[in-house]
Amino acid sequence: MDTGYAGRLAPSPTGALHLGNVRTFMIAYLRARSRGGRLLFRMEDLDHPRDKPGADRAIEDELRWLGFEWDGFCRQSERRAVYREALSSIRDKVYPCVCSRRDVESAQGAPHSGEQLYYPGTCRGRFATWREALAFSGRPPCWRFRAPPGEVRVEDAFAGEFRQDVSAALGDFPLARDEDGAGYTLASVVDDALAGVREVVRGDDLLPATPAQTLLQDALGLPRPSYCHVPLVVGGDGRRLAKRHGDTRIAAYRAAGVRPGRIIGLLAHSCGWAGADEEVSLAELLERFDMDSIPRAPCVADAAFLSRLSV
Repeated sequence: MDTGYAGRLAPSPTGALHLGNVRTFMIAYLRARSRGGRLLFRMEDLDHPRDKPGADRAIEDELRWLGFEWDGFCRQSERRAVYREALSSIRDKVYPCVCSRRDVESAQGAPHSGEQLYYPGTCRGRFATWREALAFSGRPPCWRFRAPPGEVRVEDAFAGEFRQDVSAALGDFPLARDEDGAGYTLASVVDDALAGVREVVRGDDLLPATPAQTLLQDALGLPRPSYCHVPLVVGGDGRRLAKRHGDTRIAAYRAAGVRPGRIIGLLAHSCGWAGADEEVSLAELLERFDMDSIPRAPCVADAAFLSRLSV
């Protein structure tokens, strides 16, 4: 039993908690508890323009309703001084950038699909300070990290080996749109290290972002956690679960009278741990937990799958 294990749940209050979120959190939860480890809860509430009022409280309440428990809690919005200090320690490795997403998209040398864009270093050496960049553009610039050349190797506990030359695939990547460095990439790396997180369990859509985070960990002198990227829940069309696939919010199921055990049971069934219509709790799943039984393909929440949660 690895009692030194520490994992985390890290939701963002940019929307409602849905089945896809819960499946990933369920795996993270059982991974930690099956090893006798700690599980930390971190509200990643730094994306203020996208944050939904009350979403943070709703997410916490719904996770508790489903049976989740955790051993520590923090909000990133209350930790800005920590991120300021971290950014200050690597000022020689970052620079302010005024390029918009449209600017970066127009600089692509080939048609682009997906969320990751290559940045060619347009603003490298362009501005002496963040304030100078702000005065030039009239909008807050972002901090970009100078990505060194060379392949980064990530050995993922579920997805296997992943290699990427960040400088060639992404170029200099953004850290934050805040003078003090409070942004997702920097904040999550710093928080994981300071909380002693040993393994990050999350959706495999974030696997391509992991080498960049690894470079940042090395620059900050922080330990590298292990990673475990698991398949997402997608709709019948193969796309990431969204409103177009129907209402899969936990709040909607709860309001309709669906019991927590049915939701956990269906998601456990998708991992090979329960029968299709079995009601089961997280505590009961501990003795059934087996990473090897999780299908390698995404979990498809098509009409037949979702119908099992109808009242």
